Order: sequence, then C-alpha cells, then structure tokens
Amino acid sequence: MTSTAPLSGITVVAMEQAVSAPMCTRVLADFGARVIKIENPEGGDFARDYDDVVLGQAAHFVWANRGKESVTLNLKSPAGMEVLHRLLSRADAFVSNLAPGATARLGLAPEDLKERHPQVISLEIDGYGPGGPLSEKRAYDLLVQAESGSCASTGQAGMPAKPGAAVADITTGLYSALSIMALLLGRARQGDTGAAPSVAVSLFDTMTDIMGYQLTYTQHSGIDQIPLGMSSPAVAPYGSFPTRDGQTVVLGTTNDREWQRLAREIIERPDLADDARFATNSDRCAHRDELNAAIESWCAQHDLADIQETADRAGIGNSRYNLPSEVIAHPHLKARDRWREVGTPNGTISALLPPPVISGFEMGMGAVPGLGQHTDAVLGELGFAADDVAALRSDGAIGPEYR
Repeated sequence: MTSTAPLSGITVVAMEQAVSAPMCTRVLADFGARVIKIENPEGGDFARDYDDVVLGQAAHFVWANRGKESVTLNLKSPAGMEVLHRLLSRADAFVSNLAPGATARLGLAPEDLKERHPQVISLEIDGYGPGGPLSEKRAYDLLVQAESGSCASTGQAGMPAKPGAAVADITTGLYSALSIMALLLGRARQGDTGAAPSVAVSLFDTMTDIMGYQLTYTQHSGIDQIPLGMSSPAVAPYGSFPTRDGQTVVLGTTNDREWQRLAREIIERPDLADDARFATNSDRCAHRDELNAAIESWCAQHDLADIQETADRAGIGNSRYNLPSEVIAHPHLKARDRWREVGTPNGTISALLPPPVISGFEMGMGAVPGLGQHTDAVLGELGFAADDVAALRSDGAIGPEYR
C-alpha cells in the first residue's frame, strides 16, 4: 500500500452539522485531507445528541465524522472569529451547511472569503438554493425528499414513504465532495493563482437531479407513476416474492432476453414466453399483475437457495431480502474483508471501508473526534502559546479543556 493519500496536504475547515456537509468532509478525510471541524463549545454538532447507541455516542455522528479534528470556537466572540480566520488563512477549502444567511451574518459568505482568503474554495450547502420562493426555508432530508417528489415514488399507492437512507443529505454531500476534488484538480493542473471559485450545492437541486428518470418520464408522458413498493414501474417482471422456506427473494429482468429465460428456464412457463401480451417491456408493465402471480406461485413452491441457484444458472438477477442486522453479518462483506476498526472517544467500533477500491491505497479511516478534542493542539500550530490558549478559554472564545 502506498503511504501517500490522494488529498494529503489539503486542509479543509468545516462549519457543519447533521449529515450533508459532514458526509462531504468525511469523504475528503477518507481520501487523506485534513478536516478541522469547528464546533460550538455548547454541545457542538447537534447530531452528537441524536441518540446514544454507539458506546454512548450517536450513530449518525460516528458514521459521518471519522477522521476529523474537532476545535471548539465561540464565533460570537471576536477572539474566536480571529482564530477561525487564522485557520482559514492556511486552508484550501471551507465547507458549511448552516441555516440560510448564517455565513453572511458571520462575514463568512463566499464573497467575504474571496476578499480575505482568496485561496480558499468556499462550498455552501443549503436547502433550496438562492433566488427562489423556498430559498429561506429550513430544509431537512425528509422535507426535501417530499418537496422533490422522492417520497411520491417510494412506498405503495396511497402510502408514500421516505427511503430509509438519508438520500438527499448523502447525495448532496457526495456532489459537494466531488466539486471540491474537481476544483482542486483544476487548480493543480492549471496552476491557477487567482481567487478560488465558490460552490453552492442545494439538497433540492440534488434530489431533483436524482429524480431524473421519474421527472423525465412524467414530463413526456403526463403520467405520475404509481409507486410499487419493492418493485419498479419502469420494468416488469421485477419484484420480491415469498419463498417456501419463509424468506423473500428479489428477481428482476431488464430486457426481453432475460424475460424469455425467466419464463422458460426458471418458472417453466413457455406459454407466457410465447404470449404476445408480454413481448416487450411496455407490454409486461401493462400486465405485471399476471406475471407477478405466476412468479409468486412458483417461488412459493421452492426454497430460497434453490431459487437463487436456478436464477444464477439462467443468468437472471436475484438477491435475498435482508434486514440491517443480517447485512452486518453478511458473508460477502466478511469474505472481502470490508470491516475495519475505528477509534472513538468511548472505545473502538467496527465500520465499513469506503466504497472505492483503489489499487495500492486503502482509504483512511481516522478516529471520531470528541467535542473540542483538538482545540489546544490546533491553536498551538497557529502560534498560540499555552498562556494564550488559557486566556482564550477564560474569555469564552474556546470551549473547555478536553478530557
């Protein structure tokens, strides 16, 4: 393994909370960037307190904040703000997802940073983007998923649902990390010494992009597709079916050839394969109930292992429906050595490696920081002597000494 991470030497300062911006900076940290997380001395990132299931710590927080350094600053204090600006003078990027207008009120809007810290790539995550009727609204993952139509494409007819994962937050974080990486690459290749560009990424813009298929379909058909639970309105047959041994198998076809193999080689129904009503995917979608009934009847007579073996042999996509508790013990994760140990203030936990598998390099998975754990060390790097740090602490510009 190479010892040089792709983003080694890059420093990111973050004023972040919840999931979207922390996901962005966690990705950057995994790739080797130094991420300094600025937190309010009075509680810090509110995601720290969502629950206490991970050795007394919140699951959201430990998942999205590994590999970072926590510095507590009171930004209502002039001295605290001056510390922040000294940090920004050494930074490559600044990431924030505060409430609408918060960075401007602090003098940290992109135009402010361009004047005082022109080398800093400023990235702001917000809910709806500027210039629209919703721009000043608060935005959380569920709210944006509902506004963007995502919830209307999930669940069942008349029973909309939010996807379990925080799709709006996570994908916005990923788009944000990608944007910073692209700008860093451009700077390195072009040798640009001018003021760094700023980036704005909104949850709503991200989710409407993620909804691209559904919006395109409706735009050109005039039809709002009805959600089908564990199926898809786009293709048929494609869904989940109970098995004889009390489990659930998911079977899917994506083209006419696969449908022919499923009908002939798996459920042994050549009559359906030859039926003109099912000749194309559009035809099959129009008659999905009849196809689902035939597949359900066949699956109910076979055990999961036999179904999957038959489907694999026929080249038909299939999977087992798993609960999260079953995924944790998934043999595929174990066989591929995907789990690693990660430190936290309260002990070591297991976490999954990031998805990219890069030859010669394993993504870093640093420890989850305690609130203010790195304040004194970072201030020392900035030239503050021990007495200076004590004075800042006494004045309330920084949080209590970490213990």
